[in-house]
Amino acid sequence: MVLFYYLYITQTTFKPKEIYPTKQGGREWYLDVNNPLEDGIFDPGAKITRLQDGSWLVGEGDNGNYQIRMNVITPPGQDEWKNVEITGYVKVIDTASGDAASPEGSPTPISAIDWYARGGRHNDDVPCEGTSLKGILRINGLAAWQKEIWHTGGYTDTRAAVNATNTILDRWIGWKVAIYNINNDTAVKMESYIDENANNNWRKVNEVVDNGGWGANSPDSVFYSVDCNRSKDYVVTNSGPIVTFRSDNIIWQFKDLNVREIRAP
Repeated sequence: MVLFYYLYITQTTFKPKEIYPTKQGGREWYLDVNNPLEDGIFDPGAKITRLQDGSWLVGEGDNGNYQIRMNVITPPGQDEWKNVEITGYVKVIDTASGDAASPEGSPTPISAIDWYARGGRHNDDVPCEGTSLKGILRINGLAAWQKEIWHTGGYTDTRAAVNATNTILDRWIGWKVAIYNINNDTAVKMESYIDENANNNWRKVNEVVDNGGWGANSPDSVFYSVDCNRSKDYVVTNSGPIVTFRSDNIIWQFKDLNVREIRAP
């Protein structure tokens, strides 16, 4: 029964162009457009509403504010997400704050979407689980990468900031990030791609290699206040059980979300 369900989803769901192939035996997850919660793997953490065009609307989270963390969870008994390609199509219809940027070096900018991986729960009760590599796209079209070594005192400044496109308000775009280890698992490469016209034509917008030296911007007294046994420039080569489609201070539609375990080049 599980096998039939998997085949049904992969054969009837739109499949965005792959930048890197799925690794042999690797896991693929695609949003079930008709029943997103059916598989028990997708947890939006918010109310989602089906629209007439078949997409889904999300805005206010379960926490009562406009911070959305839609998680794709590793099924029990399977390997955690590690080298991944994360894709989603998005239409931002409004901003909750009216702001499109935030100071450099702060946690993920407000009024942005952000696909991230390489960690578990982001919760103050388990701060060391909160590692992540975040591929950010702000509403004004600025793209960047940010690293989180622990939650929340281990954020770095952003890197590879580039004007990827014009404002993404009121139009469908695709946002894709690839994260994979290189150099015998001693470094990580991160790449972002945009499909500006939502026609499955992807363009690379930036890339970052982290092999050390990209450190948290918090003071030592804050960073080392939690004992995660990590250096201040820890390279996030580890896997993590959760991949997240995140947004802050926006109301948006989404469709065709997917996560794949890729074969690193």
